[in-house]
Amino acid sequence: IAPPPLAPAGLRSYYFIWVNNPMSGPYGGFPGGPAQMAGPPQKKLDPDSIPGTTQVIEDDQAKRGGQVYVTNIRGQVPPLVTTDFTVQDQGNASPRFMRCTTYSFPSTADLAKQCKVPLAAIIKPFANVPKNETPLYIVNHGEAGPIRCNRCKAYMCPYMQFMEGGRRYQCGFCSCINEVPVQYFQHLDHMGRRMDLYERPELSLGSYEFIATLDYCKNNKPPNPPAYIFMIDVSYNNIKSGLVKLICEELKTLLDRLPKEEGAETLAIKVGFVTYNKILHFYNVKSALAQPQMMVVSDVAEMFVPLLDGFLVNFQESRAVINNLLDQIPDMFAETNESETVFAPVIQAGLEALKAAECSGKLFIFQSSIPTAEAPGKLKNRDDKKLVGTEKEKTLFQPQRGVYEQLTKDCVAQGCCVDLFLFPNQYVDIATMGDVPSHTGGSIYKYSNFQVEMNGQQFLSDLRRDVEKSIGFDAIMRVRTGTGFRATDFFGAIYMNNTTDVEMAAVDCDKAVTVEFKHDDTLSEETGAVMQCALLYTTIGGQRRLRIHNLSLNCSSQLSELYKSCETDALINFFAKSAYRAMLNQPLKTVREILVNQTAHMLACYRKNCASPSAASQLILPDAMKVFPVYMNSLLKTPTLVGSTELSTDDRAFHRLLVNAMGVEETQVLLYPRLIPLHTMDVSSEAIPAPVRCSEERLSESGIFLLENGLSMFLWLGQACPPDLIQNLFNVITNVFQPTSLPVLDNAHSRKIHSIISSISQQRATSMKLLIVKQKDRSEMLFRQHLVEDKGLHGGASYMDFLCYVHREIRQLLT
Repeated sequence: IAPPPLAPAGLRSYYFIWVNNPMSGPYGGFPGGPAQMAGPPQKKLDPDSIPGTTQVIEDDQAKRGGQVYVTNIRGQVPPLVTTDFTVQDQGNASPRFMRCTTYSFPSTADLAKQCKVPLAAIIKPFANVPKNETPLYIVNHGEAGPIRCNRCKAYMCPYMQFMEGGRRYQCGFCSCINEVPVQYFQHLDHMGRRMDLYERPELSLGSYEFIATLDYCKNNKPPNPPAYIFMIDVSYNNIKSGLVKLICEELKTLLDRLPKEEGAETLAIKVGFVTYNKILHFYNVKSALAQPQMMVVSDVAEMFVPLLDGFLVNFQESRAVINNLLDQIPDMFAETNESETVFAPVIQAGLEALKAAECSGKLFIFQSSIPTAEAPGKLKNRDDKKLVGTEKEKTLFQPQRGVYEQLTKDCVAQGCCVDLFLFPNQYVDIATMGDVPSHTGGSIYKYSNFQVEMNGQQFLSDLRRDVEKSIGFDAIMRVRTGTGFRATDFFGAIYMNNTTDVEMAAVDCDKAVTVEFKHDDTLSEETGAVMQCALLYTTIGGQRRLRIHNLSLNCSSQLSELYKSCETDALINFFAKSAYRAMLNQPLKTVREILVNQTAHMLACYRKNCASPSAASQLILPDAMKVFPVYMNSLLKTPTLVGSTELSTDDRAFHRLLVNAMGVEETQVLLYPRLIPLHTMDVSSEAIPAPVRCSEERLSESGIFLLENGLSMFLWLGQACPPDLIQNLFNVITNVFQPTSLPVLDNAHSRKIHSIISSISQQRATSMKLLIVKQKDRSEMLFRQHLVEDKGLHGGASYMDFLCYVHREIRQLLT
């Protein structure tokens, strides 16, 4: 390690020297083939001498953890997503709602082009707010509606400048001078600020909501509350596995926990039920009936809803009839031999029901297999391992067009969100089946080879959270910006009919939209860069609202400012989503090369323009991006991008769709999992033990480690692990994952592990099944592919080799 030379004021760089000439053959796995080492063998670099993610996370937690983050300063970089902090909104949106790849935009397009750092925001408009933070205020301007700029239509916010004694205001986005409506007038103080500044959320806060007027509603009519329709595949597989019985039992209690409007006494949501295989069965569950009535639609080519009255009902009023139905469904189909299913007609049926009821809503579809029955949207097995690694590999991830494309369009127009729970035993073409959910703000869950004993708890946890989570329907989002730059590209579980409006049939607390910005003029360093995300949606209680998030960033003609304000976790979220979109149109090899080249370009530009002169053998990284290479290398090794015939096409397509909707927190832990040692923990401490670096070198034969990445959880047992420790563990695991049989937690060690697993599970958006792996067992391979600092099992370099490769690329760019 070399002592850093003096860096420019305020800018910290991370320096280290390669002991030997960096690799000179093509880099292992990317972009070419396996590594060919040239020249004499390298002296091994000490892994602790290269930047580590766990250290960066620990340092930020030590420096900013437990603090109040006040949002009153333009362009301030928030704590990392992994840090525990409290937000106090004082004029800019909380980082829980919006995070940026850099908090200081370059002032010109040329500078942006030169550094190649993408300018983007990751917006999670419905993010959950912790209990100790203030929920969003709701502003009601009555029949006049929200105050907006006449020219650019931006909503009233803290960036509007009042003038002429309060009679006019200048828009902070387009600089247009607007008249203040009479009913909104207020005098200014000696500083030129309105006297009611702190009484009005829209003048003093970064995030708030407006009650929307009828002008913002379809056909100028107030919306009806949304409906939830449960659509259960009752074909042979789902009956035999016990899934149908499990769902029906769960729904009896789950429907009591449907979300309701803040402060509302009664449920506004209506519910409906459909079962299906090759044909569809609708149920009349009107409260006046003694028994539910079934109506069958066998003409799946011309789907219609056979009843209007009694299909969508209030659960509390129809509870007896619904429970009766849920008791009967498993018995009605107990003897079925029907193994074929339809899929597109099921979505069509749900959509038609919502249209007839003139409301938005969500379809919960529980499907076991690829739809092969004769019907619109019938799919065939197109999985072909021979395409992996060729120009045509991209076709495996492209959805089959036609019926599903039209369905997506119709669902979005109606505000019909589709959540798909898949229980496949073989290939189901997730690329196509997941297409409607992933464009309607829906979620996709997958439980391969489902068995009630093994996956039942995991599925039920997911279903409960999915039904209960906060959500808005029939949403349309627009991102407005100040002059000089604009939003040009959008990534997420969204639909776009034009270049500006982001449409989402529903948007929930887990969904994030990543937005890229480009310059169209020079930005002013004095006024900075401002953006406003406005989301129009229908609440769970049927009220139309506007949710506004505002953010102001700095602008600078100094690239050092940009690099100082970068956020690695947001950058990698952007790169993951843009790569996962690009792979639909380009060969994977090209996509990987672009990622590596852009990494080298960003770091070479820093080296050339911001770092102090030093020997070429030194790799110099900006302090804010010093662990960027480990995340980038991990992204290159994800199942989706790695391109191996050993990985299932469905798993790769599933991973692709999941990442597309993720926020910064989710992509961070997915690309750098937490590896937690459990054998050395302090039993008396409340905290989760500090994670270690994600590498085999950190494992010990006598140790026990917990690894989690938000989707999977592993418990790794070393060969020499003491038997009594293992015995305690199994008591705990039975306790956490089989709550029906609760053994006594007899010691502190067990209780501590129990609380660690529980608290990790609560932090994540989906439920993780715990897999136990023993060192040197075959199952250990599944665990090892998550050790992202090591060489990839299916291709891809170790972190160390990747750094060497990037360093070599940087040196080539600079000479």
